[in-house]
Amino acid sequence: MTPQLQQAIRMLQLSSLELNLEIQGALDSNMMLELDEDDTAGFQDNVTGPDTVEVNGSDYPEAFDHDATPDELPVDTAWEDIYEAATYYPRSGDMAETYSDEYRDIGQRNLQHHLLSQLDLVTLSVTDKAIAIALIDAINDDGYLTASLEEIRATLAADFDAEADEIEAVLHLVQTFEPAGIGARDLAECLGLQLAQLAHDTPWLDEARTMVDQHLELLAAHDYKRLAKQVKLERQQLEQAIALIQSLHPRPGSQVQDTRAEYVVPDVLVKKAGASWKVELNTDALPRLRINTDYAGMIRRADNSADNVSLKNHLQEARWFIKSLQSRSETLLRVASCIVEKQRAFLEFGEEAMKPLVLHDVAESLELHDSTVSRVTTRKYMHTPRGVFELKYFFSSHVGTEEGGTRSATAIRALIKKLVQAEKPEKPLSDNKIVELLAKQGIQVARRTVAKYREGMSIPSSSERKRRI
Repeated sequence: MTPQLQQAIRMLQLSSLELNLEIQGALDSNMMLELDEDDTAGFQDNVTGPDTVEVNGSDYPEAFDHDATPDELPVDTAWEDIYEAATYYPRSGDMAETYSDEYRDIGQRNLQHHLLSQLDLVTLSVTDKAIAIALIDAINDDGYLTASLEEIRATLAADFDAEADEIEAVLHLVQTFEPAGIGARDLAECLGLQLAQLAHDTPWLDEARTMVDQHLELLAAHDYKRLAKQVKLERQQLEQAIALIQSLHPRPGSQVQDTRAEYVVPDVLVKKAGASWKVELNTDALPRLRINTDYAGMIRRADNSADNVSLKNHLQEARWFIKSLQSRSETLLRVASCIVEKQRAFLEFGEEAMKPLVLHDVAESLELHDSTVSRVTTRKYMHTPRGVFELKYFFSSHVGTEEGGTRSATAIRALIKKLVQAEKPEKPLSDNKIVELLAKQGIQVARRTVAKYREGMSIPSSSERKRRI
C-alpha cells in the first residue's frame, strides 16, 4: 500500500476527537493547509423517495485542480519515518507531589477524591494525616479496606513511626466519613458502621445489630426459621428487622461514582423529514480545510531549488490530506445512510423493532470490504431522535422465528426487559416462563439464551427479584 492509502485507512478508523488532533497536527506542520473559516456550506440531503436517502457532500475549495495531482506520488521516506503507528492520547497529568493531589484530576471525582475532600476538613497532625491518606489509598472501589493495619504501618515505616493503636484510631476517624460504612474490613463491620450512624430511636435497630454481629451467616443463607429462634422474634417482627438491614448498602463505595466528564460528539445526524429519514454529517465536529493560496502561489513550476521543492511537497501532502478527509466523510456517510435504511423500524418504533444486521450486510450493499465497514463504525456516533448511539450498536445477531423470519438479539433483549417490567412483583417471571411468552410471539429461544440476555442487562433472577420485595 502507498503511504497515501495507509493515511486514508488510518484516518477512517479515528474517532472525531482523534481526527481533530490529527488535523491540528497537520495544520501545525504543513504551511499549505489552513482553516476554511469562510465556508458555510454543509452537507445537503436530497430525499428522492420514502425509502431512499441520498446525501451529497459539498466540495472542498482548493487553489489548484485535483486532476493535476498524480495518483501515485514519489516518496523518498518510509511511512513509519513520518507518521507514528500509535494513536496519540493526551496525558491526564503529571505525577502529583502529594498523596491527596493524586486524585484531584480536573473533571474527575472518584471515591478517593471524595474521602480526601472530607479529610481536608479535619485538623490532624502530620503523622495522623499521612496515616489517613494511606488508609484511604488502600480502600477499594466498593469501600472496603484491602490492607491490614500492619501493612499500612509497614508502608509508612520509612517516613513515620506509627503504632498499631494510632493507626486503628485514625481508621475509626475515616470510618465516620461519608458514605456510611466506608473503610470496613468485612461485610459485618460495614453493616455495623451503617447501623451505628442511624438514630438511636430507629425501630428494630438493636435486633438488626444483633443479627449483623452474631447471625450474619444465617441471614445470608435466608434461614429465617433458625434466625427467628436465635433472636427470639416473631416472623413479622423478624421481617421488619431484616428490612432495616436490607436498606443498608453492602458496597458503600459504589455509591460514589467516577463522574469524569466523557463527551461524545456525534459524527452523523439523523432526523425525520416527512415520511423519510434524513442523514447528514455533523460538519461542526471537524474543521474545514483548504489550500493556502498565498503559499501555493509562490510555487514556480520550473524551479528545482530546495525551497521550491519543499513547497511542492507540502502542497502534495496537503492535497492528499484533504482527499483523505473527503474519502473518510463520504464513506462514513454512505455507511450511516445504509444503516438508517436497514434500521428504519428501530427509528420508528424503538428497540423491539431492531432488525438483525451484521457488517457483511452493509459491506455487500455498498460493495465495500467488511474491514472497511468495521473501521468506519468503530467509535463513530449517530445522533437520532431516540438518542446517541455508536454505529456498532445497530449490528446484532439474529434469532429465528416460527414463521421462518429472524429477530435481532437487541429486539429480544428489549422484549425481555419489557416482560420483566410488566411482571407482578410478588410473582416474578422465571426464565422458563419468559421462554414460553416469547414462543407465543413466534420467537424461539433457549432458556440459557434468555438467562444470558437477562444477566447482560443486569436483571436479577426471579428468585432474587422476589426476595427484594
